[in-house]
Amino acid sequence: MKKNVFLFFFFLFTFINLNAQNKIDKISMTYGEELADDKQKIVKIIGESNGKIFGLGLNKEDYFIKIFDSKSMKLLSSNAIVIPQMTNKEVDFEDIFLINNKLYAIGSTFNKSDKTFNLIGAEISEKGILNKNTISLFNSVVAKKSERGDFYFELSSDEKTLLIMHTCRFPKEDMVQYEVRLFDENLKSSFETSDKVKFDDSKKDYEFTISDFDLNYKGDVFLVINESYRDSKKKEQIEKFEIHAFKKENGYKKEVIDINIKGKEIINCKMMTTNKNTLQLVGFYSSVRANGKANKELKGIYNASINLATNVNENLKFNEFDYATKVKLLGERRAKKGKDLKPLYNITTLIEKNDGGIIVLSELQFIYVGQSQGFGPFAFTPVTYTKNEIIVTCLKPDGTLDWSNVVAKEQSASVTTMTVTFGIGGNSGGFSVGGTLTIPLAQMGKGPEYLGSIAIYKDGVLNILFNDNVKNKGITDIEQIKSLGNYNNAVPTLFIFDEKGNITRKDPEEVVKNELVLRPAVFYRKTPKEYIIYSSRKKQDKLGRMILED
Repeated sequence: MKKNVFLFFFFLFTFINLNAQNKIDKISMTYGEELADDKQKIVKIIGESNGKIFGLGLNKEDYFIKIFDSKSMKLLSSNAIVIPQMTNKEVDFEDIFLINNKLYAIGSTFNKSDKTFNLIGAEISEKGILNKNTISLFNSVVAKKSERGDFYFELSSDEKTLLIMHTCRFPKEDMVQYEVRLFDENLKSSFETSDKVKFDDSKKDYEFTISDFDLNYKGDVFLVINESYRDSKKKEQIEKFEIHAFKKENGYKKEVIDINIKGKEIINCKMMTTNKNTLQLVGFYSSVRANGKANKELKGIYNASINLATNVNENLKFNEFDYATKVKLLGERRAKKGKDLKPLYNITTLIEKNDGGIIVLSELQFIYVGQSQGFGPFAFTPVTYTKNEIIVTCLKPDGTLDWSNVVAKEQSASVTTMTVTFGIGGNSGGFSVGGTLTIPLAQMGKGPEYLGSIAIYKDGVLNILFNDNVKNKGITDIEQIKSLGNYNNAVPTLFIFDEKGNITRKDPEEVVKNELVLRPAVFYRKTPKEYIIYSSRKKQDKLGRMILED
């Protein structure tokens, strides 16, 4: 009898452990069993296929393929990825993707003799073994190793194709080169293009930015390029703002769409393709002085909508930040003086609303690089990532402001790195690519992945979930919040926005000691209301599902 009672309680404990659940309002998080302490932190949830979840693990400099059962979230296997050398050159691991149920590892290598920056791909088995028949993706001729540039990746929404872009600079030629290729599930290129653009940094305040690139549901490819400088003689700020479109139905012939802007400077741009065959461009702009010099600070947010059937910009609207938003971000005294925002905010998320409008999430982001210790390859650099408040801007279908509000949060985390590549996009002189702060895979698992947030939009309601200090319970005023502090002691909090932008904050009813802490930078969006997530408590890790209930 005693044995039966023991077995009953053992079964009950195991069942509870496999279905441990946290819930905040309508968002529930259900976890599988605790993962073994193998020191392999999950740095990316690659995808889900055929009843299995694929994750990328990292332990120091070694990467692992981790496979979980979709139902129980139980770890089925974990195998090291061995990246072979290619032509006596060591291959640097870049990323891993699940493309139409096929798993591929992507790596790069630099060939000094012919000055080429090469990208290769290889199908990888569930045991972490790479196919010996590697596939050459890029052989980009560059000026030199220090100007080799970077590769950027974009997986299509149906996860059946992979768009890759390489950008670099040729200083002696005053040229910037971009190469873009689209690959299918066999890593066969279905489209490729390259172009060299004149780079004239002798002009006043010259900047050249490849702001964003994207792929729509039709297989069309788009790039946004912004070139700006000051004409001191005419006392004007010159903005060359254009889209390079490559449409599948037109045989990927290059089409250039110009957007005419005067009296303002474009600070950044994010792009979103829609199911209505439009291309939405959103970003920050600054005002320009009488002498043509841009103020560089953020005046407001703009929206341009391109009809892809005609390549016509049907609207271009500039919306200054309203007074109420400025008071929250700058304080009443500075807001009354008409001060603008510091250029520290980056657009992280664009959401297409049900009515055709856009919700824009812009997070304050910056990196502080400390003094390096040591010499040469043995030098270590402390780096602090900061991700603070989020400006939530809702635009009407015509591009004008509907409402704006602020998510009050203050987060930071530090790592020590042997490199100085910090994932905020390439930047060389007046040439830059992108802008949103992303955490390099090699620095994940050490703290920065606890920062940021997860946005969920359904039925006209926006939910933003993030980690916060337990002392901030119930507080939405940015002046009253305390910093996150030790992220191991954080608790999840939820900001809910109604259709008019009013905030309702939801916190756990009671703080449970040693509760799992969500890692917002590591998740996989399966549907608009279902996510695969990863949470930890010191050495205790679990994989789970987060669902927005109806």
